[in-house]
Amino acid sequence: MNTPETRSARKHRAILSAATAVFLREGFAGTTMDQVAALAEVSKLTIYRHFSDKSALFTAVVVSTVDEASDLVQQEILALDRTGDLAADLRALARHQLDRVMQPHLLRLRRLVIAETARFPELGRIFYDRGPGRTIVTLASIFDNLSGDGVLRAEDPHLAATQFNWLLMAEPLNRAMLLGIDETPATAELDRYADDAVRTFLAVYRS
Repeated sequence: MNTPETRSARKHRAILSAATAVFLREGFAGTTMDQVAALAEVSKLTIYRHFSDKSALFTAVVVSTVDEASDLVQQEILALDRTGDLAADLRALARHQLDRVMQPHLLRLRRLVIAETARFPELGRIFYDRGPGRTIVTLASIFDNLSGDGVLRAEDPHLAATQFNWLLMAEPLNRAMLLGIDETPATAELDRYADDAVRTFLAVYRS
């Protein structure tokens, strides 16, 4: 049975949602608490009851947005431990992971965090640790298990996980970041990147 959401929790969620939209549209410097309050339909005082200042609100936006995408990827990675068809399951994981990472709001947030690294160096660490870093750590654990079962041949599971992740991400993500492209590529294009990454990975690491 689900516990009903409290009024405070609803306001917290509304503030985060509004702040995400405003930060992604205006950037950190261009965002004001007045803009967030207006979009969330709350007072500035209410925002300050939930978040001490604009920096704390921006940090919460980064954490919540990255966690939402990362949590879904984690579930699919952990399911690999029970795989009966590694190639097919890796392709499914790769396709879903790439699709989530290439969503416009995540691309804009990644670009914004990079732009604000000098002002908030800890935010880059938060984004990495809770996003790609978390993915790589979990993949490494699964690849280690699969190597123990004789399914993979990964003497350095962390290196194997890192290579899998960036075989998949390097081209589409670099293009998006460096060329300022926010639109998600066509599904067929993402699937091709995903399938080619898996094929290259397995050519090296499959037992």
